[in-house]
Amino acid sequence: MKKAIVIGSGIAGISSAIRLAVKGFEVTIFDKNEYPGGKLSEVNQDGFRFDAGPSLFTMPQYVDELFQLADKNPQDYFQYEKQTTACHYYWNDGTVFNAPSSTDEFANEANKVFGENKENINKKFEKASYINDKIGQLFLEQSLHKPSNFLNLPTLKGLLSIPKLDINKSLHTANQRDLDHPKLVQLFDRYATYNGSNPYQTPGIMGIIPHFEHNVGTFFPVKGMVSITKSLVKLAQELGVKFKLGEEVVEIEMHSNLAKGVKTVKGFWEADVIISNMDVFFTYRKLLPNFKAPEKVLSRERSSSALIFYWGMDAVFEQLDLHNIFFSDDYKKEFEDIFNNTTEVNDPTIYIHISSKVKKDDAPEGKENWFVMINTPPKGDLNWEQYVANARTKIIQKLSQRLNRDIGSLILNESILDPRSIESKTMSYQGSLYGTSSNDKYAAFLRHPNFSKKIKNLYFVGGSAHPGGGIPLCLLSAKIAVDHVN
Repeated sequence: MKKAIVIGSGIAGISSAIRLAVKGFEVTIFDKNEYPGGKLSEVNQDGFRFDAGPSLFTMPQYVDELFQLADKNPQDYFQYEKQTTACHYYWNDGTVFNAPSSTDEFANEANKVFGENKENINKKFEKASYINDKIGQLFLEQSLHKPSNFLNLPTLKGLLSIPKLDINKSLHTANQRDLDHPKLVQLFDRYATYNGSNPYQTPGIMGIIPHFEHNVGTFFPVKGMVSITKSLVKLAQELGVKFKLGEEVVEIEMHSNLAKGVKTVKGFWEADVIISNMDVFFTYRKLLPNFKAPEKVLSRERSSSALIFYWGMDAVFEQLDLHNIFFSDDYKKEFEDIFNNTTEVNDPTIYIHISSKVKKDDAPEGKENWFVMINTPPKGDLNWEQYVANARTKIIQKLSQRLNRDIGSLILNESILDPRSIESKTMSYQGSLYGTSSNDKYAAFLRHPNFSKKIKNLYFVGGSAHPGGGIPLCLLSAKIAVDHVN
């Protein structure tokens, strides 16, 4: 039986292991952490439970597919529910928009709150669907680095349609053209953050993202986001995958241009196939120190990072929902500070995820678990002790004003995750959440491929490889990579 090694037990690593096991490989996963899941893990503190990282769940079919590949019933392992509300949005002037998931209801509500022509909204979602129909499969479900993938009629038609998909406009410019109200423009600009990019720079083709949130819908796992990890770990173990947690890989053993195995802190493990779920940057810099790295790829602009506060709150806020956004007044300045100035944001946009709104046992009765996040620059050379302290003050002040409560006095307990700890815990270079940014129109083609033309038997998955970050894309990276394994 052929042997495969997976470096890292993030969602892409686990799904790669499942796919390899289904192919008949003997698979071992190594992870330096004592727990699986990478960013998709959990935090427990004083009776409160928090999903540590990703909190938005779309395209659940890619999770279901893994169980189906193994001839299992997905519902025996993993359950989720569709959400009727996508997000609650708040602005500093007191405007509130509770955005329904349904596109028709969204258009009706946007007309009531903003006076936006419903036809504009409907056309916006239709455009998102059109982009997906034209290039969704091309960009997301196959390698962009294999010429043979382009030698077919559907792909050629998709490529010919790209100039019509706002590739030469920024997402902000496209949104400003399509929508009348500036607050709705800001709302649709926000979708750039789903891959850690700047709406004033990322191409308008990113207008595809609302398709998945509204035309398809948002979902929430019955047992929390971490149940994605737990259910897939269970499936992997049933398929014979071995997990070596707390055993860090320190080098990929090379014989000429052939990857032969890995050295860990405990010894050497031979393999016929190696898949790295570690950030591409660290895979080359740490695990392949003597191999010539693709410097152009490694030097590309990183995506944004994040500062997250996990707050156990001594109150219930009826006006808040599962997902909540408190926008800044000057969105352009916020992104300039994150990407160009790499400095503190004076008025940060705040995201609050409260899983106890759906999963009641995530917080004690009469209390809530707040996952409070702002976008930040990558780690860089900033003074993060000062950054965190200043941001905490700004966040509490802003939320107290918007919610008319003294938020600081209601915080019972707290944990913090910032770019430094994101990098150290998940081996994401500079703490970037999505690998490299998508701030130019060629970004999709400039990500590292899921295979190496120079190193045989080595493959790459996760947010730093094609097609990018986020749960669905990481799952697809595993699918693309393992499809290349013989």
